[in-house]
Amino acid sequence: MTDLVLYSMLGTLIGGRLGQVMFYEPSYYAAHPLEILETWRGGMSFHGGLIGALLAIWYFSHRFKISFLTIGDIFAIVAPVTIFFVRIGNFINEELWGRPTNVPWAVVFPDVDAQPRHPSQLYEAGSEGLLLLVVLAVIAWKGGLKRPGLAMGAGILGYGLARIAMEFFREPDPELEQLAHGLTMGMVLSIPMVLGGVALVIYSFWAAHRQGALKSSARDCLD
Repeated sequence: MTDLVLYSMLGTLIGGRLGQVMFYEPSYYAAHPLEILETWRGGMSFHGGLIGALLAIWYFSHRFKISFLTIGDIFAIVAPVTIFFVRIGNFINEELWGRPTNVPWAVVFPDVDAQPRHPSQLYEAGSEGLLLLVVLAVIAWKGGLKRPGLAMGAGILGYGLARIAMEFFREPDPELEQLAHGLTMGMVLSIPMVLGGVALVIYSFWAAHRQGALKSSARDCLD
């Protein structure tokens, strides 16, 4: 278990940093490659961290002959807790602030400007964190862990949908995140998550149905 935690932490850190480099600032880091190691400057990408974590889980499962989907399901259930606290940290640190708005609960971030803005970090903490945690807890409570891949698929799908929705409230960096037609890089990177999550959910039900059919055939043969 210690190895799994270590691999996943390294995968998240390395993947998050490389994701920031490749998804958001490839030209800059191509000209300043040594700055890739300066993780305290430029930040990290959630989507890159997710890819790194999945690769780390795959390596662990391959090395120790444990089901990748089973480990992924466990990680998916606990991940929203981490996401929740990260988003709360973003709010406290005045990072990833929201778009200007006049809603009654708007927040002014003094280090940004004097405009009232959506507290998008709290929206994300609630949707990508608490809400997703509740959904995955219900799936586990209803026996979802008996369908390998279901919780992981639902987690990836749920985060992708929540992130796309929250991008309408988060202020995108005009140089790094803002794309054409009102899209943002966060939206575009979340689309594969949605598709992958749907595929995993479908696969989990298909695999469970297939396994049930095989067991039924085996019993018929014994009879």
